[in-house]
Amino acid sequence: MRARIVIVEDEPDLRDAVAEYLGAAGYEVATAESAAAARSLVETQSFHLAILDIAMPGEDGLSLGRWLRSKLPIGIIYATAAGTALDRIVGLELGADDYIVKPYELREVLARVRSVLRRVPQPKELQDKKAGTDRRSVAFGPFQADLDGRLVTGANGAVIDMAKSEFDVLEIFLTRANRLLTRAAISEAIGFTEDPESSRAVDIRIMRLRKKIEADPANPKFLRTVRGEGYIFSLPTGDGN
Repeated sequence: MRARIVIVEDEPDLRDAVAEYLGAAGYEVATAESAAAARSLVETQSFHLAILDIAMPGEDGLSLGRWLRSKLPIGIIYATAAGTALDRIVGLELGADDYIVKPYELREVLARVRSVLRRVPQPKELQDKKAGTDRRSVAFGPFQADLDGRLVTGANGAVIDMAKSEFDVLEIFLTRANRLLTRAAISEAIGFTEDPESSRAVDIRIMRLRKKIEADPANPKFLRTVRGEGYIFSLPTGDGN
């Protein structure tokens, strides 16, 4: 099953160029010129990934992204104008998986699309084929992380609501437990370039993650800061499967 992508962009030339390029790369692509048009599409179709322009007339991309996340388990890439760092930070805080800065090259868009889609949950029909096979899982404290199903459960099996970007960071730490990871290493594993904004993005995701897995986020038990070095996820030997 080919990944399905929706591009929401009010500039028609840019919208058509991105759609044509991603279509040639093998993806199923739909386009919308506004948030309202995108909402109509989602009522009748499902998508694995959305590329959303932040600054659109009417409803902006950030608001549309929040709505999409309430409807679909979808990856989100925000497109923002150069120099609007605040929009990018807000987007990451809302659970965006990545962002691109205008003007951008189509090759960069494709690279980021591929990176995000690797982290988006697989379509249900593909997951069903894996039923009964060995799955990677890691237990820590009251939590159980199913790395293949990309699901975290807590006490009594309650599902922990977690954005894909948050699970990405958690998976990086769980598969490299008890090892010091620098921001540069985390950025590389996520697929970011190493720069000050990427470091800030890593910190934001870790902050959100701590709120969901730490009893006291200000004094974390699992995801600890090593001052001036990076982060380490403390996992007692034998907790992983």
